[in-house]
Amino acid sequence: MDDVTTDLLIIGAGPTGLFSAYYAGFRGLKVAVVDSLPELGGQITAMYPEKAILDVAGFPSVKGRDLVAGLVEQAATADPTYLLDRTATMLEHRDHDVVVTLDDGTSVTAGAVLITSGIGKFSPRPLPAGEGWMGRGMEFFVPSFAPYAGKDVVVVGGGDSAFDWAQHLEPVAASVTLVHRRDAFRAHERTVAAVRSSSVEIITNAQVTALRGDAHLEEVEISVDGQEPQVRPVQALVAALGFVADLGAIQQWGLVTEKRHVVVDSAMRTNLPRVFAAGDITDYAGKVRLIAVGFGEAATAVNNAAVVIDPSAHVFPGHSSEG
Repeated sequence: MDDVTTDLLIIGAGPTGLFSAYYAGFRGLKVAVVDSLPELGGQITAMYPEKAILDVAGFPSVKGRDLVAGLVEQAATADPTYLLDRTATMLEHRDHDVVVTLDDGTSVTAGAVLITSGIGKFSPRPLPAGEGWMGRGMEFFVPSFAPYAGKDVVVVGGGDSAFDWAQHLEPVAASVTLVHRRDAFRAHERTVAAVRSSSVEIITNAQVTALRGDAHLEEVEISVDGQEPQVRPVQALVAALGFVADLGAIQQWGLVTEKRHVVVDSAMRTNLPRVFAAGDITDYAGKVRLIAVGFGEAATAVNNAAVVIDPSAHVFPGHSSEG
């Protein structure tokens, strides 16, 4: 692809990045968005498009895919240039611009950069007994519930994703069993309570130690501490063991970080000139990592970046509902 020149380059096309793109357009800025995934929406699209999201203002409950669709439609008003399925590798300052090089050789010159890449690239933690079963009945994410209809499903894990998927699969599947290696869970208490009160069977202090079947998964072996292993018929297994996050080349740009998060001030400025950050990637005293918080940080970052790009601009442009 030809090199790109823009006012604002956004790195990350998740919810915060998409809302940033819209807001940049509202500020009259030309905007480009780069993301390592081939689709818009970040983690929501990749991991839980069917999940009900409950903490976005104005939506008592909204499916992940519907939230992303609305954000994409909103961002379209800014006519952004999307650079998907490619990764930002190098950042350098030239005169009054920032130049970011992508892994396909594309060079993007921008007046400012806004990093909204969340946790960065992520890869699922493997299930030791699941080697060779990916796509044969075992999956790490649940992009759609329909394929699980009428099946016996085992979900492995004790975090939010494991409990969310168990809760949402319960009315669809023939049966759902959740297996966790400990008797304590990392998931939100309300979700744990909802799963406990459902028909989902929860087996704790246990591990899935073997998967069996010919072309496709047919049964699993579950080993519970102090008991003989039990074998159960299963046609689908979701290994929700979390994932390993990697900020990649961003860590080499000279940004001040704290535990893989980029430190920002109240204007969402990083320690590098013309480089801002918003969303889950940021860190500051009192930081709360919610989608709703990311939206507010996006507006703060774009408004302050607008003044850096054009010193004659004002930080607060007025309300988007005016005029």
